[in-house]
Order: sequence, then structure tokens, then C-alpha cells
Amino acid sequence: LEWLKDHRPEYLDTLRSLVAGGQLELMSGGFYEPILSSLPEEDAVGQIRMMNEFIETEFDCRPQGLWLTERIWSPHLPKIIAGAGLRYTVADDTHFYYAGLETRQIQGYFLTECEGHPLAVFPISQDLRYSIPFDLPEVTMDHLRRLRDEPGFDAVTYADDGEKFGGWPDTYQWVYEEKYLFNFFKALEEQADWLEPVTFSDYLDRHPPAGRVYLPMASYEEMMEWSLPYEAGLRFHDLKNEIENSQFNRENLKIFLRGGQWNNFLTKYEESNHLHKRMIQVGRKVKRLSPDLQESSGALRELYRSQCNCAYWHGLFGGLYLNYLRHALYSHLIAAEKIADDLLLGAERGLRAEVEDFNQDGFDEILVSNARMTAVLSPARGGTLMELDYRPACFNLSNVFKRRPEIYHRDILDAEAGNKDEGGQPQSIHHRVRFKEPGLNEKLIYDRWDRYSFMDHCLPPETTFDRFKTNRYQPKVSLAGEPYAWQVRTAGELEESAEVALSRETFKEGPEAAGLKMDKIYRFDAGEAVLAVTYRIQNAGPRPEHFLWACEFNFSLLAGDAEDRYYHVDGAGLNDARMASEGTLSAVRNLAIRDDFFKFEVEWTFDAPAEVWRFPVATVSQSEDGFESMYQGSCVTACWDMELEPGQRRDLQVQLEIRPAGNR
Repeated sequence: LEWLKDHRPEYLDTLRSLVAGGQLELMSGGFYEPILSSLPEEDAVGQIRMMNEFIETEFDCRPQGLWLTERIWSPHLPKIIAGAGLRYTVADDTHFYYAGLETRQIQGYFLTECEGHPLAVFPISQDLRYSIPFDLPEVTMDHLRRLRDEPGFDAVTYADDGEKFGGWPDTYQWVYEEKYLFNFFKALEEQADWLEPVTFSDYLDRHPPAGRVYLPMASYEEMMEWSLPYEAGLRFHDLKNEIENSQFNRENLKIFLRGGQWNNFLTKYEESNHLHKRMIQVGRKVKRLSPDLQESSGALRELYRSQCNCAYWHGLFGGLYLNYLRHALYSHLIAAEKIADDLLLGAERGLRAEVEDFNQDGFDEILVSNARMTAVLSPARGGTLMELDYRPACFNLSNVFKRRPEIYHRDILDAEAGNKDEGGQPQSIHHRVRFKEPGLNEKLIYDRWDRYSFMDHCLPPETTFDRFKTNRYQPKVSLAGEPYAWQVRTAGELEESAEVALSRETFKEGPEAAGLKMDKIYRFDAGEAVLAVTYRIQNAGPRPEHFLWACEFNFSLLAGDAEDRYYHVDGAGLNDARMASEGTLSAVRNLAIRDDFFKFEVEWTFDAPAEVWRFPVATVSQSEDGFESMYQGSCVTACWDMELEPGQRRDLQVQLEIRPAGNR
């Protein structure tokens, strides 16, 4: 809406004329399209009121109802929606089946409430959602005619995403060039003697409710299937196929056969939970400002922008898998946090170290920040760097997605290459199998751990680059993902420097007794975006040990093939320096990745020459256009060959610095 107002104001003029003529009813919603049930109540109401005000200002009308993002319902929403001054919303008929209603009962609208806040809810017909615009208009009219002839039937609701009318693959030609939409409106006119299109507000004013209902937490059928954990999703998918191929009447199962709930995405994808909990944490900072300052500073609007739903989940579309969507939300989050910190702490502040379980996993994280960077460390997950934000560019470098199995990967492994579409009117994208590139089955590689940085590996000395990048290796000692002991060393809240000291000891008893002691010390300074890590690695076993010590980093500059994001190694010319390139480098002391678009660079400095492995991290996911590989980020791993006698210790230092591009 903001973009349309600034760049296509004539479109808003068209909407105004349709509203004034009674042809269009504008619905409210969260202004930046959040999942309302995932937000603090204050933010949910605030986003709705922001939309209400925009509609009143731009269109001179007051909205009466709300479009529920992804139709994700939670029983507490009536309090929020009615509290924002609205009368109704829409939800899928799926919700009503889960509440125990029969097909013949689901019509018109129902009343629900929460804590005495009433709300009308219109049930959206799944049959109409699947029919429009994919069936011929006469097929849809026949369906409506059958509904009309049912005893006591009065009204059916159609409400859906406009992207089906030209945005989805093949639909533009079908809807406009082949005149589906024209023919559909013509068919409506031809049935005017018995079929009356009516707005929600008009229907509310003219008709009583069909009854009272209390809906469970739910969304449309597909969303609830997508939200299931992988193993449960496989079983659910197979069960649905078994029912479809049997003589059992699936209609009888509508009340009982259901998937998960939207919140499952926060457990299914750690990246979604991390983003969500950072949003909650930054939101608490913003709320420490006065209400007037929240708005006038822009902090609240940046926070609201970070709540857009698209990058928090994954289903048929790319969603969470699209690194640029995640980047957009992180960019707004970092901007909101910068504004809040500058106002609360001062722009020329020192270093701040905070300990809290911000991601709600039961273990404390350590958040270290200054005016130029934020680092989030996880002692419970291998003492890793979970997030590294470069504040001047509002850029989260750690925005790398884990490669993991998805239910639809079975389709990739089983399907024949090529497009089996038969042409004619378009299929719903829920029923398409397309491949945007060949050889995707060879790219189905799955990671053991989330793609964090300063991830420690003690590997057999014969481990190769190829086996490491394809995850076909076994560690000599388990370190990655394991809990580390830790303490934060700092004299106060706003100091010039801070240290986070971590350690881990592992011992193996028996004939092949072995032991390893490792200290890992992060050091941060107040003035720059620099973090230095000192490793102290000691053979604590009774015999000599030979191993490959590897320190893994996962960073994203978003574009793997762009010429303006690339590797740079002092004294070494790379045949292919793109972020999507791969290979090994020997005797490296300095290595950098540069981003000429966002104008910063990240440089590693090693006190001892390292062999460096680099490769792109690419996932395989589905989108509206088909299955595709997606660049997520780049893995850079520095390796040192170590031979230690019993009791012998080897120290290493690794420094990471982020700075404006060209400032060397």
C-alpha cells in the first residue's frame, strides 16, 4: 500500500471510485501482513489500527472487517480484532469442520467471542477456492446452483488471494488473455435472477447469524499439513493417499483429519524461531521508548515491518527458504534495534553484554553489541556464533538456512524428468510437479547442525574437502552442537571490552583411551565490528593424537552468482571468486568476502597459515514455479593439521572484522 501510494497513485484512485460506487468493500488487517496470533497483543492491535487509519485517510471509509493473514485463526483473536473496532473476519470452512459442524450447517456467518468481545466469522468455501479461477465459469455456476437447491441454504462465502488471478503460473493467460474473468462476471450477470453477489457488511446488516461457534486454532487444510514436522508429515501424507485410494468417504473425516498448527513452524525450522524470538526481543526494547517516541523515531514502524509473515514459514511458495525475504525482515529488525539503542543508550555507547534465553530453548544465549555490530553466541550449541549483524548496513551475515529433508523431496526422487502438464486451463499449483533445473536429486544433501559460525570440528586427518561439503564424514571428537561451559568476563554493562570464555573436555575410556581439552575465548571491543577468538587445544589423553582441526563459518551475502559479491585472498588470484564458487586454498593467513552492493567486507585473519575450504550452501525447495535449488550462503572452513603429544597444547587465533568496503 505504501508503494502503491508513492509509485502508482492512480491505482488508489481506481479503488476509491469502486468503493464510492458500492462495488468494493475494503477490509482491514495487519498493515504489514503479520500472522496476528504470533504477535504480542499490543503489536497485533497496533498493526490493525495502522491499517484502519490508512483506509480511513486514503479512501474516506471505515473498514468493518479484517482479512486474516493466511486465515490463521487462534481462539484469542476476537478480543484483538473486535478491540481494534472491527465487526467480522473470514476463515476457511476447514475451521468450522474442526469445530464439529456438518457441511449442511456451514453457510452465512457465525458469531464467536473471547472474553466477551463478539466477532462475526464467515466460512470460506474450499470448493469455491479450488474452482475459481481454475474451473470454467459454468462449472462454478453449476456448483452454486446445487447449493441454492439445498433446503434452508442461504449464502456461501468466496474469499481468496488475488494472486491466483494472474500471479500464479499460467493464470495470467487464462484469466485475462483467454477471458476467464470476463466470462465469469458475465456468468454472474446471467444468473442475476437467483444469484446475488453481496459484500460482507451488507450481509451482516441484513441477516442474522447461523449460530454460535468456537473455532480451534487452525488454518486452511494445506497450511496445517505443511506445518507438521517431517516424520509426522510423511505419515499424514501417506494416510491421505491411503484414504483417497480407498472406498472410504473422505467427507466423513473432515471433522477429525487435520494436520498441525502454524506455530509448529517455530519448531520445524530453527531459523523461523530465531527470527521470531529476535523480533520479540527487539520489540521489548522498542516498547521501552515512550509511545510518541516509538512512532516519531520510526522504531515502531521498522518493528512492524519485521513482522511480515512470508519469511516465517514455508509451504507451496518459497517463503522461509528465500534468503532475501529473511534478509528484509532482519534488516528492519536491526534498524529498529539501532534506533531504540541509540535513544536508550546513546549513539556513542560502549560495549553491552546481555545474557538471556532469548530464543526460548531452555539455554542462555549471550548477546554482545556495540554501535557497529551485534553478536549472538550459543554456549549450548557448540559455543557458536548464531547471529552476526553489521549495523551500518542493517545486515545479518548469519542468515544461512540449514539443508534439511522435506516431504516433497520424495517427489523429486520418484518423478521422471520433464514437465507433465497437459496444457489447457491451468492446474491449481497445489497439484503441479515441475522442475526448474535438472539433477536436483543429486543436490539433496542434509546438514547435521544449524548453519552457525565458529563451529568447531576435530576431524580424522584423512577427511577430504569433498566428504566435508557433502556431509559424508565422522568427527574424531564430537564438538559441533555440544554444550560448552562458559562465563562472561566484563566489568560492567557498558565497557570498552568483553570476553566470553568457553570450554569443553571430552574423554574416551578403554583400550583406545583419548581426551581433548579445549578453551575458546571470544574477545569484543567497543569501537569496531571486530571479534577475535583464541583457541587452546590440548591433548588430554595418554597417547599421541593426529587430527584435523577445523573452524567452520557460514555467512551469506545473499547473491551467490553476482559479480559484486566475491572472495578476495591476498596474493592469490581466484579463477572464480563468486560466493557460489567452491575449492580449496593453501597457506592462507588473510581471506575476505566483499559486498560492493551493500558496501562492506568481512575479513578473516589467522595467526597460523590455514588450508581453507569454501563451498556454497544450497537447499532444494518447492515454489509456485516448481522445484529448484536455492543459494543460501557460503561455508568457509579453516583447517589446521595437528599432531599433539600427551599433554601438549596448540594455540590458534582467529580474528573476524567487518568494515566498509575498501577500508583496508
